[in-house]
Amino acid sequence: MDEIDTNVGLIFSKLNEWLDGLFVLLPNIVVAVVVAVLFWFLGLGAARLVIRVANKRGRSSLGDVGGSLVRWALVVVGVMLAVTIVAPTVTPGDLIAGLGVSSVAIGFAFKDILQNMLAGILILLRQPFEVGDQIVSGGHEGTVEKIETRATLIKTYDGRRVVIPNSTIYTDSVVVNTAFATRRSEYDIGIGCNDDWHTARAIMEKTCASVEGVCSDPAPETIPIALGDFANVVRLRWWTQSDRASQIHTFGAVLQAVYKALDEKGIDMPYPTQVHLFHDQTEEVDGDRARQREGWPAGPGEVPKPEKAVERNSQSSAD
Repeated sequence: MDEIDTNVGLIFSKLNEWLDGLFVLLPNIVVAVVVAVLFWFLGLGAARLVIRVANKRGRSSLGDVGGSLVRWALVVVGVMLAVTIVAPTVTPGDLIAGLGVSSVAIGFAFKDILQNMLAGILILLRQPFEVGDQIVSGGHEGTVEKIETRATLIKTYDGRRVVIPNSTIYTDSVVVNTAFATRRSEYDIGIGCNDDWHTARAIMEKTCASVEGVCSDPAPETIPIALGDFANVVRLRWWTQSDRASQIHTFGAVLQAVYKALDEKGIDMPYPTQVHLFHDQTEEVDGDRARQREGWPAGPGEVPKPEKAVERNSQSSAD
């Protein structure tokens, strides 16, 4: 019984010591909380400042990412200062050393996330494309909606959203269709072998230039590129606005207008043709590769013998 009373007394004694220590540290805890709260609001203010400056320069995506990084950096500094205030024996050097070890462990655990974050920051800094640009990456094509720290969001032309990791975009090739104001299109057109080249080319160029959406500078041009089996091939090239809607609609309008113009002027646009030849399978020499006439009928005075006569002649020769 005495042992139990002694243990209870030790427990109350320890609690008293903890309470005394808490009251002693209470001013430090209050100051630490105040410092942490001040750095929290300081981070919010700094983030808003970064976003405002970035928006003025037309770099809203970079402002969002930069503001977030600045805010959390200040919050971490505030927490470290608060810890040193509450526990004076802990120096900033100890916290930095511990933070370094922790960052290495975090880096191994979240390698892909950190890789995408770094790639996202580099994309925002170097700015190979912007929000609103139309790009092709990893087999996906669409309009850039947003550039985040982890991924880039694009909206495809058929109304779907594709989330592409920033590391993939940064390491692979990306085609930016709207990097320049204009974009060239081309199409190969076959004309009849007996049609005049210059006439056909002049019709194509004049008709293409009259289509709405085709740029006048540089003007449409034609280039003969092949003497085909059944047609002479001319490549028609023209320039349009670089966005997908302008390019695809103008493309269709050009093809329709050029076809009608060539047809009205009597320019032939032939289709592929094939000729099949059949020969008589009852000739005497049929099967003799050295004597038979592949694909050609018997000449004047050459009458194919019946199969039975051929068989009798073969048997007589054998005898």
